[in-house]
Amino acid sequence: MNVNIFLSYIILGFTLAAPIGPVNSVRLDKGIKNGFWHAWIVGIGSMIADGIFMLTVYLGMVHFLEISIVQIFLWLFGGFILIYTGTESIIGAKMITLEETRGKDSITKCFLTGFFMSISSPLSILFWIGIYGSVLAKTAQVYGTGQLLIYSSMIFLGLTIWDILIAGLTTGFRRFLTVHSLKAISIFSGLSLLGFGLYFAYHGIKAVFF
Repeated sequence: MNVNIFLSYIILGFTLAAPIGPVNSVRLDKGIKNGFWHAWIVGIGSMIADGIFMLTVYLGMVHFLEISIVQIFLWLFGGFILIYTGTESIIGAKMITLEETRGKDSITKCFLTGFFMSISSPLSILFWIGIYGSVLAKTAQVYGTGQLLIYSSMIFLGLTIWDILIAGLTTGFRRFLTVHSLKAISIFSGLSLLGFGLYFAYHGIKAVFF
């Protein structure tokens, strides 16, 4: 077993998780307003969804995701989840106070938010099929199929490291924030989620009628 190969797959998982998208926007928002555990649990929900995608690709069930009705459902459901969460974030911004933000959102709600955002996101699905699928193919070609599960675990470890890091960073930022900056972050996060949600909904409606 090559340690350098293991490290490269951990780094791959870390970089796959890093781009700012709907889940990371919520993770930053929850972490800054509520603390480490809320941000971490959002990430855990997202990682479980990522794990399901990885398992789907690993078991060769990607053709299920190519069915039109499944794609349309994911576009529309993903759009609904994002629009709802974004609207809630914007509306709730005016009620934020420094004393009441910590612990305001339940751990269960944060987990479900992260999970449903990832599991219903067509972009996540395409991302994992494209990236992880190609990684599996390359790994099997170069190193054989015997250690695919171990290398896949290294990618997942990279996702976990990112989750812990971003949760820790957002917790540290909180002490420097004012109520106005917390409201601004909540509104910005909400607008970001609305943008993604409208994008998803547009493609879902387009797939139905055109």
